[in-house]
Amino acid sequence: MKLAVRHLFIAIAIVASLVSASYFTIICLAEPANPESYKTARLFPADAQSSVTFDESIIANSLLDLSQDRPLVIVPDSNGVVVALDGETGTLEWQINAPTPEGQQAQLISTPVIIGNKLVILYQCLEKGVRTSHRLAVIDLVQKKLDETFPVLVLSAEKPTADGVATVKFNPPTAFSHSALKHAKKAGSQWGLLYAAFGNAGDTQPFHGWLFEIDMDAWQQQGAKWAISSVLLTTPEAECPVTIESGTQEMICGGGIWTPAGPQLYPTEDSFELFVPVGNGQVDLTRHDYANTIMRMQPGLQFDPGCDEHLCKNFNASQPESACLDSCKNLFIPRLVAANAFLKPVSGECNNKTFWECLAWMDYDLGASAPVKATLKSGYSVLVQPGKEGAVYLIDAKHLGTQYDRLQIVDVCGTLADDCKAGWMGMIVTQPALTYINEEPVVVIPTFIPDNTHPAGLVALKVVLEEGKPKLQRFWQFPDPFSSKAVQKFRSHPSLPVISTLGKDGDAIVWTVDIGNPGILYGIRVKDGAVMIEHPLLGTGRQLSAPLIYDNTLYLASTLPSTGKAMIEAYRLEIQK
Repeated sequence: MKLAVRHLFIAIAIVASLVSASYFTIICLAEPANPESYKTARLFPADAQSSVTFDESIIANSLLDLSQDRPLVIVPDSNGVVVALDGETGTLEWQINAPTPEGQQAQLISTPVIIGNKLVILYQCLEKGVRTSHRLAVIDLVQKKLDETFPVLVLSAEKPTADGVATVKFNPPTAFSHSALKHAKKAGSQWGLLYAAFGNAGDTQPFHGWLFEIDMDAWQQQGAKWAISSVLLTTPEAECPVTIESGTQEMICGGGIWTPAGPQLYPTEDSFELFVPVGNGQVDLTRHDYANTIMRMQPGLQFDPGCDEHLCKNFNASQPESACLDSCKNLFIPRLVAANAFLKPVSGECNNKTFWECLAWMDYDLGASAPVKATLKSGYSVLVQPGKEGAVYLIDAKHLGTQYDRLQIVDVCGTLADDCKAGWMGMIVTQPALTYINEEPVVVIPTFIPDNTHPAGLVALKVVLEEGKPKLQRFWQFPDPFSSKAVQKFRSHPSLPVISTLGKDGDAIVWTVDIGNPGILYGIRVKDGAVMIEHPLLGTGRQLSAPLIYDNTLYLASTLPSTGKAMIEAYRLEIQK
């Protein structure tokens, strides 16, 4: 899983040193473009004193509301206040507090979702710092108030254990909603289905991964009691005995669903399917424990991994048989490929461990990032899934057990002379940004390394065919990995990447923010890695938050270092004639 509290609220430190990287020599290096061709102008705030500020961090992504026939930026503050800002001026339009029991505080970490003119929020209620409940509420964006036709929904669940002799209850104090809410249309339904995912705020046991399916029509028409249509439990274990602080290191229980981008929904011929990345913990196919995997399922959340029972009957979580993993139709478990060096952090912590034990021990869970589905020229589909250990996996989207490739795109943090400052952070926590060049998929993945030695930044990969099989191919990297900039920047979690088009030729530009004092906004042209825009922010930016783009305007969550107050920064992108 992760130590989410630490990685959500960690102080950002930018460090510098010399670059050292031997395996980047084949990369196309990003070169600056003509700086006179592009201009970034701050739309708001004019200065730190004129901004609308928030007392707590803005962790969830901002959303765009066009229900008023003009752009409004919906900002979900982590203290449970939902605010609408004018998209042109940044002035406050309205604000609504998430409803809580008397004497309790709301915490809003999960990115909400807009359905028509409704905003659905998922939040947790705290009393004296302890989570007491997890709730869903609906805001009417036109009326600018809570929609009482959807009564506040308090989530609860109870599922049988793997052996059927006990049950596991959804436990609010050890559940945490970090993943984005997801919405899916449903045939014959007015409002469709919602998916709300949970892990924990840290690795304190007992905790599990939970995924709730919410029938919006039933919620509105029949009340909150009938809203939950299905529930998934990733590790159905009633007992979670641990001997050390982090249960996921011992591969016990866990399996949180916590990646900021949340589960991914993709349409099928007659419905849709969900790809659910799961954090680390216990993985045991015989006991239906699916930590550190990607699970593929249909509406209703009934899950069958589709693995060969004979090949998997003696499943060993520390050293699973490749034949078993290859056989699974709806379940992906990461593994090395022949070309990979064994994962060995210089700390020596994995010297006597298998690859899977090392992932768990180092907190390098697969579920830190979300996959993206790409379609090849042939029409065949693959998943591109980053791993927290700095690798990228290429997976058959129809048969998840087929792993085509695993490419280590960034070094493991730390050297013998330069300790990793936060090994639990890993090197990748994101969702790839996807576009196509000449019908060939290209993904851009932000990396980071909390040491003084290794280069990090944006890495672009192509998905190509080699001897008839899909393969990952390096395309470009920014900053130039042989520059001092590459070890000064991207020392901690950057923002999530997003792609938009810019210019008369409609160039695809990937946007990300390197967090710092100040944060730096980068716009990199995807087709060649050229730097279109490099612009300092007023504040620090916000890690793991996706920029919002509308009509050549970027809206970025940020923090003022002098006060610790959060705010939204807006920048207008202009092309010079």
